Amino acid sequence: MEIEEAARAILKSKKSVALTGAGISVESGIPDFRSPGGLWSKYDPLEYGHIGSFRSNPGKVWKMLLEIDQLLDRANPNVAHDVLAELEKRGFLNAVITQNIDSLHQKAGSVNVIEYHGHNRSLRCEACGKTYPKSEVDFSKIPPVCACGGLLRPEFVFFGEPIPSRERQLAETAATGCDVMLVIGTSGSVAPANYLPHIAKRHGATIVEINPGETELPKNIIDITIREKAGSALKKILEYINSETKK
Repeated sequence: MEIEEAARAILKSKKSVALTGAGISVESGIPDFRSPGGLWSKYDPLEYGHIGSFRSNPGKVWKMLLEIDQLLDRANPNVAHDVLAELEKRGFLNAVITQNIDSLHQKAGSVNVIEYHGHNRSLRCEACGKTYPKSEVDFSKIPPVCACGGLLRPEFVFFGEPIPSRERQLAETAATGCDVMLVIGTSGSVAPANYLPHIAKRHGATIVEINPGETELPKNIIDITIREKAGSALKKILEYINSETKK
């Protein structure tokens, strides 16, 4: 029933967007950082994930960052990423706002991806701002440094840093203008990303939550709840859309 409701909402919408979190990539072999066995069960996030820690002890934090690199490099898009890319290709989805840094939406073929927390594809110098593709960086010495001698860092958002203004504005514009928001695999616990469904709801959007477990999003802003893994739920939604569009 919920699958059909969600699919019908997408079919009727003029502008749909998806907000994705760590849960969508679990089926690609990337553990949710907060789950048992996830990264934060091994590394204290305040010790390793905060920008202050990175700047005070970059070599220590880079050991964790290289572990993240290995994990993300092995990962491939799963069914959920593929379905969102297909929905965009066919005009049923206008944008993906992702909290993830894994680039799996782009690998699956999604084009309009707003990377709210940045990405892991390149590094940026803390001193001069120059960016480097990871393939051009010498990791034989940790921490890696720029030609100017400055410290190199990933282009994602550490704890303690603001969301880049461009991405924040793009995400809020997408949330304001949509009439359906799919909230997929996000706990709803990380600000300010967890305000985006509230923004969409205030502007009249139907909020569809897809998550196998309970989240911290208030029940009064969610219109349709699908308690399934992202891959199976989105596959069923696409199948329903296919059956309706063939009539």
